[in-house]
Amino acid sequence: MCLFQCMMNYFPEEVLEHVFDFLSSHRDRNAVSLVCKSWYSVERFSREKVFIGNCYSVNPERLIARFPRIRSLTLKGKPHFADFNLVPPDWGGYVYPWIEAMAKSGINLEELRLKRMVVSDEALELLAKSFPNFKSLVLVSCEGFTTDGLAAIASNCRFLRELDLQENEVDDRKGQWLSCFPESCTSLVSLNFACLKGEVNVAALERLVARCRNLRSLRVNHSVPMDALQKILVQAPQLNDLGTGSFVHDPDSETYSKLKNVMKKCTSVRSLSGFLEVNGRCLPAVYPICANLTALNLSYAPGIYSNELIKLICHCKKVEKLWILDTIGDKGLEVVASTCKELQELRVFPSDLYGVGNAAVTEEGLVSISAGCPKLNSVLYFCQQMTNAALITIAKNCPNFIRFRLCTLNPVVPDAVTNLPLDEGFGAIVQSCKGLKRLSVSGLLTDQLFLYIGMYAEQLEMLSIAFAGDSDKGMLYVLNGCKKLKKLEIRDSPFGNSALLTDVGKYETMRSLWMSSCEVTYGACKSLAEMMPRLNVEIINEGEVIEGSPDERHRVEKMYLYRTLVGPRKDAPDFVWTL
Repeated sequence: MCLFQCMMNYFPEEVLEHVFDFLSSHRDRNAVSLVCKSWYSVERFSREKVFIGNCYSVNPERLIARFPRIRSLTLKGKPHFADFNLVPPDWGGYVYPWIEAMAKSGINLEELRLKRMVVSDEALELLAKSFPNFKSLVLVSCEGFTTDGLAAIASNCRFLRELDLQENEVDDRKGQWLSCFPESCTSLVSLNFACLKGEVNVAALERLVARCRNLRSLRVNHSVPMDALQKILVQAPQLNDLGTGSFVHDPDSETYSKLKNVMKKCTSVRSLSGFLEVNGRCLPAVYPICANLTALNLSYAPGIYSNELIKLICHCKKVEKLWILDTIGDKGLEVVASTCKELQELRVFPSDLYGVGNAAVTEEGLVSISAGCPKLNSVLYFCQQMTNAALITIAKNCPNFIRFRLCTLNPVVPDAVTNLPLDEGFGAIVQSCKGLKRLSVSGLLTDQLFLYIGMYAEQLEMLSIAFAGDSDKGMLYVLNGCKKLKKLEIRDSPFGNSALLTDVGKYETMRSLWMSSCEVTYGACKSLAEMMPRLNVEIINEGEVIEGSPDERHRVEKMYLYRTLVGPRKDAPDFVWTL
């Protein structure tokens, strides 16, 4: 290595920069920057894409000083448990300071990808007006903005190629933002506004699609009717990613007949989603494109019933990624298993979030999938019940899992047959799946499972725990055993001060730890903060009023711990105490 490094140092910086361009992963770029000062400098000035997994781990000024030629930034804000309403709305994660700092520094930003961030209209307007070459905006699970902000992006970003809005809370201001794209706009390659709840200007959308001849991905919202979809597809048969809007019409109508005919010409479509409003009798219109689909997302289509789903899936033999509701039933999953031999990722979401009724899928459906889909490597599965025997079978059938997330709607339900904890079943998963990187566990679980996780989950990077464990030993098994663990999130579990404080050095190698409704006290959190000054230890006291300094024995409702290079954040609300 030393000889290779010496030889590399003889090359001009331009050559090194060209070599580094072949390193696509952020981890590889980080690694070469640590080799020597020369490589650090070359990597610093040549890196254009930066990923920041926690917006409070570093500040914008430090980012700009480290990478002055950045063009693409990916930024994450709120903790993952925000997806389950465990993080208060005003906790933080504001993107405006980042955009403002880059604008003042003259950064030539072209791409911005945000997840769980607070995005204001002012931030979007500043973004649109400050970066003349801006091309790509992706917002996932963000909030705080309206269609006025989208109008600013449409009006000012002359070279926009991608506008992708996923799972956002957007306040609608009369739906005219699509009209703000100038007539000269022909650059769009990807447009997704499926999450918008309001009406949109369908005529403006049709004109925009007609102008953008390189458009490859289009996902519309519920307000785009079937007749408009038909007109759009006439203009854009080149699409490879299609998200439908309202799929409701009379199957005997001329509109339906036209749509079915135009679908036959859309031979490039590989990803299909939408059906936000649907008449199941209209689904045969998409059968002509199903044979070539590699991705099918029906997780927002509660209007499609089991028998209709089964008929549709029978045409989708090349599907590699399938997102679907549990209304498909175990019998439907058997059809998936016998039809979709290329399936790599499966997500089955609950049609009844609160589990009031009986879920339509059980362990039998997942066992069928594991037996019929040998390439399966990623699962998210909501079900009413599970058994150890089923999990052991699944582990044997699919040893290549890298993500395994299982959620029983009753979080402490035992084995449906033996009434025992599900330790042995999940233990089989972590023992058989050597490449497992992400794991979410559910059901009645004891410390024995966490012993298995610590022993066998050598590649695990993210673990989600809820209503599980017996004592502090369970958490310690994980912290001591999982050497590559980056994110640990725990809720409603009996882990306390001993688990938190026994191996505090472990947190230096992790990105974050979340604990809510556990047995951790204010005094333990305070001690941790004193021992580890490079960590931010936040206590979230939503709805809790405490006069003066709390008693050290006071149990903390929510604690969020994360590494940072810049100390406590300056925008914490009153209910967040940073120790």
